[in-house]
Amino acid sequence: MPVKLSVNIDHIATIREARKIREPDPVAGATLAELAGCHGISAHLREDRRHIQERDVRLLRGIVTTHLNLEMAPTSEMIQLAIDIQPDMVTLVPENQEVTSEGGLNVAARIDELTKTVASFKNNDIAVSVFIDPDTDQVKAAKKIGADFVELHTGHFANAFDLGSSADVDRELAAIQDMTVLARKYGLRVNAGQGLNYRNVGYISSINGIEELTIGHSIIGRSVMIGMDRAVREMLESIRLAEH
Repeated sequence: MPVKLSVNIDHIATIREARKIREPDPVAGATLAELAGCHGISAHLREDRRHIQERDVRLLRGIVTTHLNLEMAPTSEMIQLAIDIQPDMVTLVPENQEVTSEGGLNVAARIDELTKTVASFKNNDIAVSVFIDPDTDQVKAAKKIGADFVELHTGHFANAFDLGSSADVDRELAAIQDMTVLARKYGLRVNAGQGLNYRNVGYISSINGIEELTIGHSIIGRSVMIGMDRAVREMLESIRLAEH
């Protein structure tokens, strides 16, 4: 099955919020990404509202025709907002003061709390993914809390690809491959994301069992230079070439 692409539009909002004005509009960006052929739209509504705003997510729910994934911290405020907005899926992520996600959610340390959170979403017909490091204990915990998907954190792989040795790349890639196998053994569906770009995406998209990649910064950065349509189409082609 071909690997799907979900375009994260957060950084369109980052540019907008630099001036606190109306443009560029991430909702318009989502429409252009869908027209270019992506399979889903992702947006992270953070507690500090540093980029995506509640207005954006509500409008996205009305216009996204593919699949809307809301990334969010598992807090009571966000849980209630998500149930009200009704995205197709939520992805539970950690949230600190980091520039971008530096690691996955520690599901194993929050089993009881997250079991209740997952149940709340499932009772409202919202699929649940957890963004985790490629680690055995975290995959087992994701199964235990009743998640539908895991999204494997590929940031360490991406960093190794840019700055590390070939041994570092091989180690990180092997961890992602092994945890994909384990997750599927437990009946979990597998997505992946963080730090993926046009140079390294082929390594991840060639892993059997990964269904969808969430990619934002690389696509949005390239779209500034060449436009959203071409940036999305080039990423889709990079993913497709790795499958042959």
